Amino acid sequence: MLSPGDLSWAMHLPAAEADLDFLGTLPGTTLLVKGNHDLWWKSISQLRKRLPENVYALQNDFYPLPNGLAVCGTRGWKCPTANDFTAADERIYLREIERLRLSLQSATKAGYKPYIVMLHYPPTDENQSPSGFTEALETIGAAHCVYGHLHGYAQRQALTGLHNGVNYHLVSCDAIDFQPKLITSLP
Repeated sequence: MLSPGDLSWAMHLPAAEADLDFLGTLPGTTLLVKGNHDLWWKSISQLRKRLPENVYALQNDFYPLPNGLAVCGTRGWKCPTANDFTAADERIYLREIERLRLSLQSATKAGYKPYIVMLHYPPTDENQSPSGFTEALETIGAAHCVYGHLHGYAQRQALTGLHNGVNYHLVSCDAIDFQPKLITSLP
């Protein structure tokens, strides 16, 4: 299961433990990336020590899948072409692009093909303009990009479907009617 952020309203890791424990009761493996409301997620090393055995948090790395495929990901951020992008956003945007590149590079260096990329923020602005995120996905040849963050009216501006070789999936809870969405069957 892929969970692209905003997992808990907790402010600190101990307060998020019940939510993390719930994920541990689900069948299979759950993969996480940090969302903008995951204020409890301060340190990847501390988080990984606390996660149930079948839950893995992605940050600057990847999760291996069968057949040499991988899930990569990062939180993402607003894109420079967004209407409300500020100078303060620039530093975070560039850091998140680098984190995505590190995740993709770690998979390819280990002999895996980045197949699914999970972000919290959408990889484009409200006009679906190309960004450093879409460029990285297209360059590496990712098959799927799963993301959340958009709710309500904002979902109308979401990039979905096949674009430049990448299948984009908006999976915020209200976009998928609070039901899991099958992204793909592994080849």
